[in-house]
Amino acid sequence: MALGVIMLEDLFEREYGKEVMLALLECNAQALKKTEEWKKRMGASYGKNRAIASARLGFNANEVRELLSRNGIFVNPEPFINQLLKRGVLKKLGDSTLYIVDQSVVETELQKFQKLEMEKLQNVNPTAKEELVEIERMDAEFEAYLHDIVLERVNEIVEFGRNFNADVVAEYLRNLFGALIYFDTLLSIVHQYALADVEILSPNGKVTGHTGFSISFFGPPGTGKTFTIDDMIRGNQRMGVPPHGLPGKNRYCGGMTPAQFIRIGEAYAGRKFNFIVPEFNDWFKYKGMVEPLKLVMEQREVKYESTIGTIGPYRFSSFFAVNYNTRSEGFSYEVTISDPNFAAIEDRMLCRLHQMTKERFLEIENSNARLELGEMDFSLAEKIRDHLTLVYAIQTKHPLVAGKFQYKPIKLNRKIYDVFKNVNAAILEHIESINFSPRLQSRAIKLACAMSMLEYFNNDRPEIEVSERNLKHAVKFYLEEVSTRQRQRFDPGIVMETLRTSVGF
Repeated sequence: MALGVIMLEDLFEREYGKEVMLALLECNAQALKKTEEWKKRMGASYGKNRAIASARLGFNANEVRELLSRNGIFVNPEPFINQLLKRGVLKKLGDSTLYIVDQSVVETELQKFQKLEMEKLQNVNPTAKEELVEIERMDAEFEAYLHDIVLERVNEIVEFGRNFNADVVAEYLRNLFGALIYFDTLLSIVHQYALADVEILSPNGKVTGHTGFSISFFGPPGTGKTFTIDDMIRGNQRMGVPPHGLPGKNRYCGGMTPAQFIRIGEAYAGRKFNFIVPEFNDWFKYKGMVEPLKLVMEQREVKYESTIGTIGPYRFSSFFAVNYNTRSEGFSYEVTISDPNFAAIEDRMLCRLHQMTKERFLEIENSNARLELGEMDFSLAEKIRDHLTLVYAIQTKHPLVAGKFQYKPIKLNRKIYDVFKNVNAAILEHIESINFSPRLQSRAIKLACAMSMLEYFNNDRPEIEVSERNLKHAVKFYLEEVSTRQRQRFDPGIVMETLRTSVGF
C-alpha cells in the first residue's frame, strides 16, 4: 500500500533525525530481505500458500538503537518512531515489531531533503565547510560522553543532584583557590549550564528571556583569566587540571583571527556552542570587526563582505567566554582596546574584572604552588561535569534523555526585583554619580536563573524557581561589578551589611 503525501522534513531537521531515518530504512531493508528468505524456506517445505505469501517480518526499536550505536550515534530513536507511527509511515506487527509501509516513498523524501542540504552547503563559504569536520568531531565527543552517562551512572548523578547547588560548587572552589578568586571560576562553570539557553518565565508564565549569555574576564595579564575560562573548563592534562565543562561544546579560538571566526561562524548557525577566546584584544586590531561581532553577540543576522567574498547572511546562536587585558591601578582600570565602539561589545557580555591587588597576588601565588605540588583536590570535577552534561542534555531535549526527564524552564518571582530595588537604594546612598548601566541588573538576574539549573534534581516541580542562595550569589556579582564600574572606593560589603540589617537578606 503506497502512502499519500507525507511531510518528514521536520523530522530530518531534528538533531540526528536524518541518521535515525537512515537506520530505520536499513533495518526495514534487512527485515524485507529476511522475509524473502523465510518465504523461500517456507515455500520449499509447504508449497505456495496465501498465509506465507502475505506474511512479513519486521524490526524493533532495539535493533535501530544498536545500529545507530555501531555507527557511533548514541541517540534514542523512540521519539522518531512514535512520530512516524502517528503519521502512518510505520506500522506495528504485534506489540513491538515494526515495518515501514512504503520504503520507496520515505527514500524519496529523504533524497529531497539531502538535495536541499547540498544546495545550502554549496552556498556556505569554504572555511565553514572545513569547520563542519571539527563540529562532527565535537558532536561525537558529546554523544559518546552522554551515552556513557546514560548507560553507566545516570542514577548516581540524579542522586548526587538532589543536594547539589551553587553553594556546593562555591565551597569546592573556595577550598581550591581561596576566598578572593573562587567566584570567577564559579561564574565560568555556571556559564556552561547557561549554554542550554533555557526559557526564563515571568510569574504569569510568559517567556521573557533565556539563560544563555556571553562572559568576559578582563584585567591585567597574570590574574588567572585564561585558567578560569579554559583550563578549568576544557581541562589541562599537563597541569593536572581535569575538565569541569561540557564535553564537545567548547570551541577553542586561540590564534584565530576575527575574520576567520566570522567565516567558521556560518557552520554554527542554529547550534549552541561556547567559543573560548583567550586574547579578545587581538580581534580588535582588525578594522571593521566591531559591527559584525556586535551582531554575533546579539544573535542577529550576520553578513560580512571582504575582498575575498561575501559571508552569510546567517544567524549565529552560540556564546562566548573571552579574556581581554586592561591597565589597572587601584580601583581604576583602562581598557587597552582602542576601538571607541568596543563599549557596545562589552555591554553585551557579563563582565568580570580581575584586579591584581596584593591579596589576589598572594592567593594566586598560593594556588599555583599547591597546583604544582599536586596538593589540589579536584574530587568534584567528574561529578560536576557529569551533572552538567546530563542537565544540559535534558534542558536541550536531547532524544537520548527526552523520554526519561522533563524539560524545566526557570521561573522568576517578584521577590527578586524587590531585593534588587533594596540593593540599588543602598548603593545610591554611597555614590554621587552613576557610572553603570541598568542592563547590569538584568545580567545579574540572568546569572541567578542560570545558577538555578544546578538545582534541577532538587525537587520534582515542573519549573525551577530562583532560590535565595542563587539570588545572593547574583547580588554579590552585581555589587562587585557596580564597584568596578564606579571606579571609586565603594565597598560592596557595606551594602550587603545594610541589606542584612534592613531587610534580612
